Amino acid sequence: MRSPTSIKDRQERHAERAGRTVTAGAFRPAQLLAALPDALRKLDPRTQLRNPVMFVVWVGSVLVTVLAAVEPSLFAWLIAVWLWFTVLFANLAEAVAEGRGKAQAETLRRMRKDTVARRLRRDGSEERVSGSELAVGDRVVVEAGELIPGDGDIVEGIASVDESAITGESAPVIRESGGDRSSVTGGTTVLSDRIVVEITTRPGETFVDRMIALVEGARRQKTPNEIALTILLATLTIIFLLAVVALQPMAGYSGQQQSLVVLTALLVCLIPTTIGALLSAIGIAGMDRLVQRNVLATSGRAVEAAGDVDTLLLDKTGTITYGNRQATELIPLDGTDMAELAAAARLSSLADTTPEGRSIVALCAARHDLPSEATGSEAAAEFVPFSAQTRMSGINLDGSEVRKGAGRSVARWVTEHGGEADPAVGAIADRVAQQGGTPLVVALARAGHASALGVIRLSDVVKPGMRERFADLRAMGIRTVMITGDNPLTATAIAGEAGVDDFLAEATPEDKMALIRREQEGGRLIAMTGDGTNDAPALAQSDVGVTMNSGTAAAKEAGNMVDLDSDPTKLIEIVEIGKQLLITRGALTTFSVANDVAKYFAIIPAMFAAIYPQLNALNVMRLATPESAILSAVVFNALIIVALIPLALRGVRYRPSSAAALLRRNLLIYGLGGIIVPFIGIAAIDQVVRHLPGI
Repeated sequence: MRSPTSIKDRQERHAERAGRTVTAGAFRPAQLLAALPDALRKLDPRTQLRNPVMFVVWVGSVLVTVLAAVEPSLFAWLIAVWLWFTVLFANLAEAVAEGRGKAQAETLRRMRKDTVARRLRRDGSEERVSGSELAVGDRVVVEAGELIPGDGDIVEGIASVDESAITGESAPVIRESGGDRSSVTGGTTVLSDRIVVEITTRPGETFVDRMIALVEGARRQKTPNEIALTILLATLTIIFLLAVVALQPMAGYSGQQQSLVVLTALLVCLIPTTIGALLSAIGIAGMDRLVQRNVLATSGRAVEAAGDVDTLLLDKTGTITYGNRQATELIPLDGTDMAELAAAARLSSLADTTPEGRSIVALCAARHDLPSEATGSEAAAEFVPFSAQTRMSGINLDGSEVRKGAGRSVARWVTEHGGEADPAVGAIADRVAQQGGTPLVVALARAGHASALGVIRLSDVVKPGMRERFADLRAMGIRTVMITGDNPLTATAIAGEAGVDDFLAEATPEDKMALIRREQEGGRLIAMTGDGTNDAPALAQSDVGVTMNSGTAAAKEAGNMVDLDSDPTKLIEIVEIGKQLLITRGALTTFSVANDVAKYFAIIPAMFAAIYPQLNALNVMRLATPESAILSAVVFNALIIVALIPLALRGVRYRPSSAAALLRRNLLIYGLGGIIVPFIGIAAIDQVVRHLPGI
């Protein structure tokens, strides 16, 4: 039985989660040192080819190194060294991001064990085989204390399962056959009872294997947006390459030939190396942020789609509300004492093991000081359990009969037991329903006469903070739609209390599919959650389908994300993480482009002031010589990558706001910052390098 205290604790936990924002993750400088070996391995030209911008820098580094060896000079060798540092720092950003995933994957590998399975033969006998020998369709027996040998669905029994190895949660969960919580994962431990599991995956393709593949950064493919941005950066690189090549004949015409070392360094400074170096790390870090919240995405495409979502479809039960309706009020009829109604409501619910029935007993115990367990003669009474046919439950005790259930069912029972239906009961029940509650009528039959005593109000408790979170989503231009099987009156009341934009009442799987298709036909991206086999079609149709880890195998296959905590409200956090990924990429792209423009205006005047003295007016940083200007810019170009690695991994802090507001913020902070920072940084570095001999 759930006590009022446990309900309060649960509400506080959800309130804390509702108030959480997507913030920066942990970053330790020691991670740079740990990732250094991987960064060095990525100097392989076959690896560099995957990033056109950094491949140009790699080729330039090789060229300048050869030139420095042929015609040695301090300037040439310094340029060569810092160009290699630029490539290395870009590799370092990606290696650090991948290192997080590899550490998580190694943890998962340690939990993966080859267990001995008790496979059932066709005649019902058991045989012991290695878990690696199991095939799809095999049935295995697992009892308390044993590891589940493979992914599957429970086809017989119910058990408490420890899934902490996957979810990190120490509290066991209940898994049972025949429902939406029948799925179990290989490597988890059965704590009680006995279950029969039908294997649904082949060895090497289990959920843990897929988790390992997903969290390893090296296996992630580029997303469509990332590919498009890579093409844009490659185009800009080609444009700057042509511009730098064109400088040589101009310089020759003026009698000031520029060396290949200078032109190569200039090219590297002008192409978008900053975002080119950090682009892969940003995408990997976005998926890692999901993993940190116990969500696995099948691809970066799903994370990006979450950031572009226009409509969220949210189940009412378990997402907007706590899931199980709770008794919140007893309403006696005129002439009925509250104590009499409370006593009858408690008696009628002692045999009702549903969450609603247990909450009625808890309400009577908390507010009316009644025992929460059957006492004395009550223990020997005839209990009448709830059934779908009668839609009532109750107790027969000392010549009295007490019943509690749906209004029509109880009214019929009252009539059959010599009483008359009271119109006041219907009026109270209608009022409760219009206010979003569920009415249960309590009646008593004694000495050949039956009558209704009052109404119990069952309420769907809306989770704290939901209205504020939906308001934040609305500010981002995201429309929220509540999906529920309730009647329209109840749905209207809950939707109004929660603050959603729209709702779909009495929803069937076909209704969900039709709604998703209508939204998508309007060009909108849809996200939804689900855990049952009947949710699979809608999850597959959605652009972002988040499946609960407790759900069926069919639902997991249909979605493109899996929530290991099985918390439907996490869909809102997933959208925020997707938004943060896109915002981070946009912010650093803005900074990189502005950075390149600033470096262009910082270097060119210093390089050509000797030819065109009028350009001295533009040399606002008063760089000492063309050589010091080039070297300072190359050093700054490398160091700024290292400085931005923590931001790329943690992500730009996300705050719900409109697209126009985000654009203004990006331009103000990262656009203006990208112009100002190079002027300050290059000028500061120039104060050091100008004193080097030959510079």
